[in-house]
Amino acid sequence: MKGIPLAFIAFATLGVQLCAQQLPSLEKKDERHAFTVDGKPFLILGAQINNSSSWPAALKTAWPALEAMHVNTVEAPVYWEQMEPSPGQFDFSTVDLLVNGAREHNLRLVILWFGTWKNGQNHYVPEWMKSDTKKYPRQVSSYGKLLDVMSPNSQTNLDADKHAFAALMRHIRETDGTQHTVIMMQVENESGGIGSVRDYSAAAQKLFEANVPTSLTDALHKKQGTWQQVFGADADERFAAFSTASYINQVAKAGKAEYPIPMYCNAWLTYPVHALETRNRPSAGQEYPSGGPQQQNIDLWKIAAPSIDILAPDFYSDDIPFFRSVVAAYARPDNPLFIPETGLSKNNLGPYFFYSLGHGAIGFSPFGVDYTGWSHFEDGKMPEWLSQNFALFAPMQQQVAEWNLAGKLQTAVEEKGITRKVLHFGSVDAVVSFGYPQHDGEQPPGTSDLQGRVMVAQTGPMEFVVTGFETSVSFVQSTPREDKVQTRQVEILRAEEGQYVDGAWQTARILNGDQTDRGLIFHAANPRVNRIRLQEIPLYEGDSGRFNQ
Repeated sequence: MKGIPLAFIAFATLGVQLCAQQLPSLEKKDERHAFTVDGKPFLILGAQINNSSSWPAALKTAWPALEAMHVNTVEAPVYWEQMEPSPGQFDFSTVDLLVNGAREHNLRLVILWFGTWKNGQNHYVPEWMKSDTKKYPRQVSSYGKLLDVMSPNSQTNLDADKHAFAALMRHIRETDGTQHTVIMMQVENESGGIGSVRDYSAAAQKLFEANVPTSLTDALHKKQGTWQQVFGADADERFAAFSTASYINQVAKAGKAEYPIPMYCNAWLTYPVHALETRNRPSAGQEYPSGGPQQQNIDLWKIAAPSIDILAPDFYSDDIPFFRSVVAAYARPDNPLFIPETGLSKNNLGPYFFYSLGHGAIGFSPFGVDYTGWSHFEDGKMPEWLSQNFALFAPMQQQVAEWNLAGKLQTAVEEKGITRKVLHFGSVDAVVSFGYPQHDGEQPPGTSDLQGRVMVAQTGPMEFVVTGFETSVSFVQSTPREDKVQTRQVEILRAEEGQYVDGAWQTARILNGDQTDRGLIFHAANPRVNRIRLQEIPLYEGDSGRFNQ
């Protein structure tokens, strides 16, 4: 440093610090979360391409499908077997293909590292590892079978994955460290083991019979002892979870040492067993990969894998109560809610998106969005209902992320037999009615496929932004306590239809008459966003106080 002016050194240091501050990151406020990109809140309106679509020929079919869905982020895999065809020899052509393609189409990119695990198996491990089971050991079942799952208790397996993932992150930093096309990394895919509840290899058995690490027992407030003594009937699965989470933590840590952007692990969930009452316990390693970040393993994973920022559920079911339970499990003060994979059904793409937003989700991403034929889009055309959510929210994704972080956003989603809901905003209630026609004196009819949904965000003391599908929304004075008498009422002072453009609201027209006297109306055939301003006036002439005291 001799001979270099101190002012220059200080300026260079400041530049590095500012660059680091602008890296994609997670922000937390009052137990709520936001994902920030280039220093601004960012809502991931994502779509994941099919597993084998990160190739030039297949990607040509992906970009138009992503555009048709109005996404702002693409999730795409990088394959270990392709990236490191020989030990230490790296080919980053797929990475560059994805990054350059995302830039050309004005998209952000989440890279999925298909490394040691893919759906609980070793699908994408390089051939030079698969063919040398002595140096790179497999997981062994309880009856001695070698499984197509790499052992999470092998140092050589771990070292190989760490080395490859660190090289990947180094390349991303070198080629994208200033542009931030890549905003987040998925480390492995649906980790855990299929075929056995845990690894029964000699090395694993020795660890299983030893005491549970004190770092885990202390954090879980459990007495020390062996895995069997500490966890009883759940010992096998908890051992698998600790082994898997510890392994992945080291992989992520090595990657973050090169380029510290947010990283997450996705979970193949533990689904309910709809069988005989006496057979209602899911079987780890058979019905889902044992040891992954499933609902029952979240606490353990949070302890064993601190380098993983988010545990994220993949959801493939039309079971709405189960979806609610999954959101409740993963939306935690220490875990932002992110849905990185979901199906292409109307429930997955309609109500689930709104419900997730209402519970603070930083992003939502359906799976299988390309025109390769795997997802059965007919003639390269995407049904309108698949894209309507993202088309509506894309112009205001930053505002939605800001409202969620500030705790100003609520949603309502139609349920079977429930056609009206109320959202509470201090002194004002938003009354949401689902379905049409809505006749005077009758309950709203709901929709035939439970597609009614709405978002309401409070942007000022008496100002709101409202949008949705197949609903009407009215605003009333909140119901007073039993010992109070209501003396005030609410009316719409101004209602605007418009949209956000570059962060600023632009009014297209002012609504009144038929468009407001039965509430704000939202049809799927004509999506719209309304901004309204309310006022309180006395309920009766001469009243001045809000409530009689």
